[in-house]
Amino acid sequence: MVISPEVLMGYVNGLFWPFVRISSMLMTAPLFGARTFPIRSRILLALLISWLVFPLLPEMPSLNAFSIQGMLITAQQVVVGLAMGFILQMVFAATVVAGQTIATSMGLGFASTVDPQNGVQVPVVSQYFLILATLIFLALNGHLVMIETVVESFYLLPVSVTVFPENLAWQVASWIGQVFTGALLVAMPAVSAILLVNLAFGVMTRAAPQINIFAVGFPITILAGFIMILLSLPIFLPQFTALLEKGFLQMLLILG
Repeated sequence: MVISPEVLMGYVNGLFWPFVRISSMLMTAPLFGARTFPIRSRILLALLISWLVFPLLPEMPSLNAFSIQGMLITAQQVVVGLAMGFILQMVFAATVVAGQTIATSMGLGFASTVDPQNGVQVPVVSQYFLILATLIFLALNGHLVMIETVVESFYLLPVSVTVFPENLAWQVASWIGQVFTGALLVAMPAVSAILLVNLAFGVMTRAAPQINIFAVGFPITILAGFIMILLSLPIFLPQFTALLEKGFLQMLLILG
C-alpha cells in the first residue's frame, strides 16, 4: 500500500489539532490542570484521548500545520481549549470562594493550607469544600462528561481558519458572575447563621459590658460555623451539581 504525502498529512492533522484543543483544555481544567498532576502524564493523557476519539471527529482541513493558516488554526484551538477548561475551573473556584467567605465570618480565615489545585494558600474550609467537590465530580463521572463535551465541541465549532466563536471573552466574563452567585448560594446558610450569632453577642455586650466577649464569643462562633457547615452539607450537593451542569452547558454555549 502506497501512502501519499497528502494522505499522511491528513492523518497527522486529524490527530494534531484535536490534541491541541484537548491538551489546552486539560491544562486549565480542574483535577487534570492541578500543579500536582505531572505535565508528562497530562500530555500522554491528551494524546491518548485524541487517538481514541479520532474516529468520532469530523474531517479535519488538509493544511500544513506549519503554514500561516495552520498556525492560525492551532492558535484558535489553544484559545478554545483554554476557554473550555477555564469555565469548568470556575465551578470549583466557586467552592473555594464559598469556603473563604465562611472561614472569614467564623474566624478561621488565618487557618490556611496550600491548595494543590492552584498552589496558593486557601483557608482549611475552602480546602474541605474543594476536596468534597472533587469527589462529587468523580462520582458523577464528570471527567467522562468533560471528554464527551470536548468531542461535541468539534461538531459545534469545526476546525477551520474562518470559524471563531463570537463574543468569546464576554461570555467567559459573564460566566464568572454566575460563579460568584453559586458561591453565595453555597455559603449563605452558614454565613447567615454566624451573622445571627454575632448579633446575639452584640446584644449581650450591650446588656452586660463586663463579659469578655472575645474569650466567650470566639470559640462559640467557630463551633456554630462547624455545626452550620455540617447541617448545610445536604444543600451543597444539589447546588454544586446544578453549577456543574451550567458549566458544561456554558462550555457548549461559547461555541455557538
